[in-house]
Amino acid sequence: MGEGHPENIIIVGFSGTGKSLVGQEVARRLGWSFVDTDEEIVRRAGKSIPLIFQEEGEDRFRQTETEVLGQACAKERAVIATGGGAVLKPQNRKLMRERGWVVCLEGEPESIHQRLQKDHQQESAIRPLLASPDPLGRIRALKKERQPYYAAQWTVHTDALTIPQVVAEVIRGWQYFNQQRAANTPPGNEGPAWVVTTERESYPVYVAWGALAQLGERMRSLELSGTAYLVSDDLVFPHYGLVAQQALEAAGFPCQHYLVAAGEESKSWESAARIYHWLAGLKAERGDTIVSLGGGVVGDLAGFVAATYLRGIALVHVPTTLLAMVDAAIGGKVAINLPQGKNLVGAFYQPRLVLTDTQTLTTLPYRELASGWAEVIKHALLFQPSFLDYLEKNSSKLLELDAEVVTSSIVTSVALKGAVVSEDEREQGRRTLLNYGHTIGHALEATTEYVRYLHGEAVAVGMVGAALLSQRLGMLSQSEVARHRAILGGLGLPTGCPGGKIARLSAAMKLDKKVKEGAIRWVLLEGIGQPIIRRDVPSEVVLGVLQELGAT
Repeated sequence: MGEGHPENIIIVGFSGTGKSLVGQEVARRLGWSFVDTDEEIVRRAGKSIPLIFQEEGEDRFRQTETEVLGQACAKERAVIATGGGAVLKPQNRKLMRERGWVVCLEGEPESIHQRLQKDHQQESAIRPLLASPDPLGRIRALKKERQPYYAAQWTVHTDALTIPQVVAEVIRGWQYFNQQRAANTPPGNEGPAWVVTTERESYPVYVAWGALAQLGERMRSLELSGTAYLVSDDLVFPHYGLVAQQALEAAGFPCQHYLVAAGEESKSWESAARIYHWLAGLKAERGDTIVSLGGGVVGDLAGFVAATYLRGIALVHVPTTLLAMVDAAIGGKVAINLPQGKNLVGAFYQPRLVLTDTQTLTTLPYRELASGWAEVIKHALLFQPSFLDYLEKNSSKLLELDAEVVTSSIVTSVALKGAVVSEDEREQGRRTLLNYGHTIGHALEATTEYVRYLHGEAVAVGMVGAALLSQRLGMLSQSEVARHRAILGGLGLPTGCPGGKIARLSAAMKLDKKVKEGAIRWVLLEGIGQPIIRRDVPSEVVLGVLQELGAT
């Protein structure tokens, strides 16, 4: 970010631009606190702002305004709506830059005049700006005088927008800021790699080498409380369970733990039921927190339990596999399996925090690690060609688990996925693009009964298949297909499926959740970083690609 505090949004702008209404709604959508500095001044003084001006003068008002602003900026995860003249004092401007992301609501003098007149009809006292023979002229003059001080990191022109539209623009700016910060933040920085901001929830994702020791402190900073119920598996817990428990207890969280057997079989009704009984036996309450410590299976299972026990209690993810770090822990999908298929019973349930300790990758088997890199590469292919360049250039350091390169790559990948989830929480639009490679990949997993391929391995094959489809449809060059094969193969991932059965793969693809009205929705590329959804891919083209991948 440079200067500002990553967890406050400060709204500035001339009177009548909607700062209070917008700030209130932004805070509601983010789940943050809201401070209106003018309202706080009125509360303290016991009189309206026009009366303060009349009886005590503007100097006294500005002094109180600075005091109130200072106390508001000392908060974290707060949306602060400032008075129109708060920017006049240099110390106020400095404080806002240091303690928040500043957004300015802009408006033309005529729009502001109309809004103030409308507000005046609902107020008993006359606004100072309207107590003039020429209110519009006064607004023009005062706005011109103050305009140089409304410097902000994001500006929304409000004249032709409704309040909900302005709110959407503020949140869009906040998401963009987080994406830029993630791309420019060195590994180990104290700020979050990304703040996922959906319509209903907001939560930070922290990524750092050795971050596990900060677990309790991070949870406490988000005002989580009560008992921490740690859910892990019998492979991860011996490595990291004690560190997690010590971090929780040091921050004042009593800690209980429950272990499941490592593996997909634990994502079941039976496992969930056993955890429900464990929680009930310990008298777990809504104010407590479930902490998942492990890979995607543990995260999905613990998340499903958190979403459903007592109709929902707080959830924190501590992913320990690369695939979970860049995919499963980001986005709020939680589920268990049925004998008929994976993830058939589940929900969208966002965590309160994701804490990623990249050092935990050092105990991961290499095949599992490579499976995770497939998802990282997918994000680069879909959304950021420069990130793909970086991964290609540093592929040897990825293989060596170089702390700086690995952490930086995960930070960028988290930001790319976080931005998509923030925009489309429930996969109604842009989030569908994250299924690049998954149509063939899911079919490979299903037809080999989830034994031959790890998820990332199947997706790697699927991405090569999607690239070949894109090439055959005239959208992707041969060299771009070769880039797919080179970077995936270079990290030890498969780029074909010899022995696969075309008939079985075709049948499995027709059962995919992306099928709509009988047509498969393919996520393809018009170029690196240019994803597109196509529903008109001829079956003979798909057949040819499966044959090229080695299926018979």
